[in-house]
Amino acid sequence: MAQELRIIPVGGMGEVRPGDDLARLIVAAARAQGTPLQQGDVLVVTQKVVSKAEGRLVALADVVPSPQALELAGRLDKEPRLVELVLRESRRIVRAERGVLITETRHGFVCANAGVDASNVAGEGYVALLPEDPDASAEALRQGIGRLAGVEVAVVISDTFGRPWREGHVNVAVGVAGMSPFLDYVGQTDPYGYVLRVTTIAVADELAAAAELVMGKLERVPVAIVRGYRYQPGRGRATDLVRPAERDLFR
Repeated sequence: MAQELRIIPVGGMGEVRPGDDLARLIVAAARAQGTPLQQGDVLVVTQKVVSKAEGRLVALADVVPSPQALELAGRLDKEPRLVELVLRESRRIVRAERGVLITETRHGFVCANAGVDASNVAGEGYVALLPEDPDASAEALRQGIGRLAGVEVAVVISDTFGRPWREGHVNVAVGVAGMSPFLDYVGQTDPYGYVLRVTTIAVADELAAAAELVMGKLERVPVAIVRGYRYQPGRGRATDLVRPAERDLFR
């Protein structure tokens, strides 16, 4: 029997600032709107509020662009100080052309501008960087919520990525705690007797994308509760979703 899910937006948290106890803000906001956290919930939290709470904000005025950043910025028509931050947050440049800068972050994610972003950041001239370790951030949130709410939850930290071969953007998991990021069907048999050999579903990404439908980009809803999904508990990480270079046909 297919599962029935409920996705609950959590608003009313106000502006998150460096040093804020994000777990406490989330638990309080969920209670205040009449949807307190329950055992087995999956909590999807936007990367932006995690980065804010962890102080991963940078004033562009304080950034001195390197010669490489100046050259790239001129070629791509981008802000040189932003490009400098992208380079600092990256292992390597994947593609730089037609005004687009795609890099591999220090976490291993391949995305535009290494996740450096000015949207939904208070204060002119400030940008947010990805958390230093989004999986560790997710685990800290999971533990904090467990202490405050007295329930076990899984946590997915989400960010918006573009996709090769397809237009549009989707939210994906950049941090995971308390659950496996995969649902593995390998070795199981479908209703027609076919043995599945490679089907592994990235459920953490699917949960992040589903939650975005109630979070939006302009609605100031940085958290969603996914209720009813029977996830596989475990010590999975979002970095498990990054395909190893030796198996990646497109590197």
